[in-house]
Amino acid sequence: MADIEIARSGAVLELTLNRPAKKNALTNAMYRTLNVALDEAERDAGVGAVLVAGAGDVFSAGNDIGDFVAAAQDGEMAGADFVRKIAAFPKPLVAAVDGLAVGIGCTLLLHCDLVYATPESRFLLPFVDLGLLPEAGASLLLPRRVGMARASAWLLAGESFGADEAFAAGLLNAIPATDSLLTTAREKAAQLAAKPRAALMAARKFLRGDTAEILARIEAELDAFRKALASPEARAALMAFLNKGK
Repeated sequence: MADIEIARSGAVLELTLNRPAKKNALTNAMYRTLNVALDEAERDAGVGAVLVAGAGDVFSAGNDIGDFVAAAQDGEMAGADFVRKIAAFPKPLVAAVDGLAVGIGCTLLLHCDLVYATPESRFLLPFVDLGLLPEAGASLLLPRRVGMARASAWLLAGESFGADEAFAAGLLNAIPATDSLLTTAREKAAQLAAKPRAALMAARKFLRGDTAEILARIEAELDAFRKALASPEARAALMAFLNKGK
């Protein structure tokens, strides 16, 4: 069974993180698959929107730390290309979140146009606790979206937060019941995909603001992230995390 399930429903492309035994933690191989799928979706005139979901009762626990460390040592981090792609993707992105959304599982939501999460969903941005830096433009986009106080609590203090707080802060569009999450997200994605394409994409571009500014922040974050990754404190924190799971 593929770790990324790719399905098409009308004009909506569905990408499902399908590694529930590992809490849908993302590997380099999964990022590569997502990158190819997004490239193809951008070129395919028949695709009007992309829906991202997670299999099982978790959205994503973020990066698979062991795989992530190995990829960083090899110098091939497909996750960096992924955050660039979602920031520059021209078509609507919809997310259906159930359960944990950690790290990139949370920051990718900042690039989605519509986000739905179940009442049980829980969000966490543990970058600083791991000796690392925020990514995916979160240092720019999160305070703009939720304000500096919440962004500091989430990114600096590493405080977890639930669906109610995420909704109140403006990170979510709605909190549907667990058994109607996918139905709701699919309906909304289909509605977006059915709208006049050129007008929709142009309006979305204006709403999202200066893509060049966001991409520049992503590159600055990535540079700082790589430097932090090589630091003794990050290595110690990552090794402690890995050993905790043994």
